[in-house]
Amino acid sequence: MSDENQFEEFLKFQRGIIDEFRANAGKVGGMFEGSTLCLLTTTGARTGRPRTQPLGLMQIDGQDLVVASAAGAPTHPAWYHNIRKNAIVTVDTGDRTYRAIASIPPREERDRLFSEIAAQQPGYGEYQTKTDRVIPVVALHPIDLDPDRVKHLGDELVELHDWLRGELADLRARIDDVVEGSANDVTPQAEGGHLLAELRSHCLDFCHALNVHHTGEDVGAFPVLRERFPALQPVLEKFTEEHKAVAELQNRIKEVVEDFTPDRDDPVRLRAEMADLADRLEAHFDEEERQLVTALNAMGPAPVRG
Repeated sequence: MSDENQFEEFLKFQRGIIDEFRANAGKVGGMFEGSTLCLLTTTGARTGRPRTQPLGLMQIDGQDLVVASAAGAPTHPAWYHNIRKNAIVTVDTGDRTYRAIASIPPREERDRLFSEIAAQQPGYGEYQTKTDRVIPVVALHPIDLDPDRVKHLGDELVELHDWLRGELADLRARIDDVVEGSANDVTPQAEGGHLLAELRSHCLDFCHALNVHHTGEDVGAFPVLRERFPALQPVLEKFTEEHKAVAELQNRIKEVVEDFTPDRDDPVRLRAEMADLADRLEAHFDEEERQLVTALNAMGPAPVRG
C-alpha cells in the first residue's frame, strides 16, 4: 500500500472514531473502549482551517492534558505544530465542550507529567521508547470568562488599538489637508494655528503613544503571556520583531514631518510614508487581536485606571 493510500486509510479510521464519539457522547468502542478520549480542534498552521482529531485525555492534579505521541512516530503530529502557531483550541470531552489555551510545559515539568501519565497509561511510555524525539505533553487551560465582566485585559487591548486607529486616521487627514491644499495654504491662520505646527505636534504625540504601547507589550504583557502560555512564544517573537520594524518606520515619518518645507518638499512623499505605516499598523493590530485577545482575557480583569 502506498503512503498516500495509508494516509487516506488513517483519515478514514480517524473520521470513524470522531463520528462514533459524537454519536455516543464521548464513548468509543473497539480498541479505545474504556479509554477517556477528547476531540481536539486546532487551527491549521498552513491552511488556517479547523482541524479535529481524537486524542487520549489525561488529568493530573485537576489539569487536562493531551500527549503528542503520534504512536511513537519520529515526528510530531500535525496538531502539535498547529498549536505552536495558534494556541487557541476547542476541546470536546463528550459531556462538555470548551475553548482552551494550549500550553507546553517546561522540560522539567513535562518530565514529571509524562512520568505520571506513563504510570497511568503504560502505552505512552512504550511510544517514547520507539522514538528519539521527546514526546510533548500539552496542558489545556479552559477559557471560562465571566459573561457579566466589565472589561478584561484583552478587551482593553482592543480598546487601546481602536484609540490608536482613530489617532492614526486623524493624522492621515491632517496630511491630506497639506497634500490636497484644502486649507488654501500653510501660513499661520488666525483661529486654527499653523497647519504644519499642528501636524508636527500631532505626529509626535501619536508616535509617542505608539512607542509607549509597544514598549509596554514588550516588557509587560508579552513576558507574562510567554510564561503562562509557552505555546504563544513564536507569535510573541513575531510581534516583537514587528515592533522594531514599526519603530524604524515611524522614526522616518517623524523626520519627514519635522523637515517638511512646503516650498521645497513634495507632500505626496509624506502621504506615501504615512500610508505605509498605516497599512502595517492595521495588519499588526488585527493580527495581535486575533492571536492574543483570548489569552489576555483568560488572565483576568483589566486594572481599574483612575
